[in-house]
Amino acid sequence: MEIAIRTLLTGRVAPLGRSETRSGIDKRPVAGPVAVGRLGLAGDEQADRRFHGGPEKAIHHYALDHAAAWRADLPEAPDLPKAPDLIERSGAFGENVSTLGLTEAEVCVGDLWRAGGALLQVSQARQPCFKLNLRFGVPDMARRVQASGRTGWYYRVIEEGIVAAGDRLALVERPHPDWPLSRLLHHVYVDRLDGAALRDIAALPELSESWRSLAARRLASGAVEDWSRRLGDAG
Repeated sequence: MEIAIRTLLTGRVAPLGRSETRSGIDKRPVAGPVAVGRLGLAGDEQADRRFHGGPEKAIHHYALDHAAAWRADLPEAPDLPKAPDLIERSGAFGENVSTLGLTEAEVCVGDLWRAGGALLQVSQARQPCFKLNLRFGVPDMARRVQASGRTGWYYRVIEEGIVAAGDRLALVERPHPDWPLSRLLHHVYVDRLDGAALRDIAALPELSESWRSLAARRLASGAVEDWSRRLGDAG
């Protein structure tokens, strides 16, 4: 399985929204080759390193395949003048890699993908946060992204290298074909206390430690964590 990398994107930390929250979510396309290091693409920044970036979330990938669904969910309205443009433009969701032909249904936990001269491994799906609300000017955008399953995913960098838009993204190894990200997202966000699934998730060695710990905590407590602060609502 392989597809072309449509766009590579990086962003600097800057004020976001009326509150001027600091964020690196505004990613812009990069021309030419880009160095990929353990912490991601050269020139990319994150404002709050407690929750963004780091080795387990070095590179964020989002599927442009979802654009039509977002256009349908967010039709033009007076209070959403920028939404259609953001959905069409690469970087709308703060991604570093933009493609067509690969979604959460086709990508599995622990997948190894060759991207140009770099080797990447799928570490987790995205946990949407309130900065998407500010980015789109939609108060519940993060919750919409979470509920839709159209979250995107993160890579850790196994081998550093050089990558450019137009390079092939090729599957090298798939250790967990039974765990596409769509299934993982279902059990994290929908069927949230399925004991057997949580035990399996907690035991996936290639899954990021934070997501394995989340599954283990649910198993131990029999309860789901509060999402309201992350999502920026009282839900």
